[in-house]
Amino acid sequence: MRLNRSNEKWILLIVLTVIWGSSFILIKKSLLYYTPYEVGSLRILIASLLLLPYALANIKKFPKKQVKYLIVAAACGNFVPMFLFPLAETQISSSVAGIINSMVPIFVIILGALFWSTKTSRTQIFGTLVSFLGVMLLTLGDAQSGALKIIPILLLLLATLLYAINGLTVKTHLGQVEPKLLSAFIFGFVLFFPSVISLGFSGFLQDFTGSKENWIGLIYVGLLAVFGTGLAMMLNYRLLSVSSALFASTVTLLMPIVAIGWGVVDGESLSFMQFLGAVVILAGLLFLRSEQAAKPSKMKKRSS
Repeated sequence: MRLNRSNEKWILLIVLTVIWGSSFILIKKSLLYYTPYEVGSLRILIASLLLLPYALANIKKFPKKQVKYLIVAAACGNFVPMFLFPLAETQISSSVAGIINSMVPIFVIILGALFWSTKTSRTQIFGTLVSFLGVMLLTLGDAQSGALKIIPILLLLLATLLYAINGLTVKTHLGQVEPKLLSAFIFGFVLFFPSVISLGFSGFLQDFTGSKENWIGLIYVGLLAVFGTGLAMMLNYRLLSVSSALFASTVTLLMPIVAIGWGVVDGESLSFMQFLGAVVILAGLLFLRSEQAAKPSKMKKRSS
């Protein structure tokens, strides 16, 4: 039975929440064996190798006229953030990284209003703000983080800003490209050589000795690349094609719940404030069921 768009977007939202919410613990585990630069480079390269055959098989469908937007999507949504998150997680917990990542919808609203002709209903804005209040409760209730460190937080805020730019770019300029092909072209063509170059400079080739620890770390990074990058980006682009950029970005409001859950499994404690924050986030998402914003097809970037 074929799903209608309303049901499909919620299923995609839930699946992406689980996959991306689990990425933070995988980054944390990967950093036990590799440097942040090695983790980022390996994550992109493995995903690129995975999708390269599919990209080559469909090379005739490559959207030549949208190359500049493919580059923007590749840089903002798939390359730079892959390094920013590991760098930040060397100083803060995976749970806090997941919490700060929830800023994406806020940036989508701000950037959409400033640079894209996007319209958002008051109900959606209210739901986003309620969910963000839940994010703040999660931050206050993080019993393991200690004093907040400004540099890693700024790195993560930059990553979330880039994610918002990526979502708006894909929605407004690459919506006609099939999600699977979009992921394949971005990783298989645009990011393949940059990932090879970055891996060469990361020191991985000198550090990898084939030891047991090397292979264990590679398994963690491999899971991160296959599920948290390759598969997740396909699902994310599909979500963008059946919903608004704001709705798609709200996956980041649910991700902290999964991230904290993995933290508990890994030995971290869950405070009452964190539990309350998770409930508030879910309550805010109920308001996002309203889709009274302008149709995606009417979204056009403002001319400068």
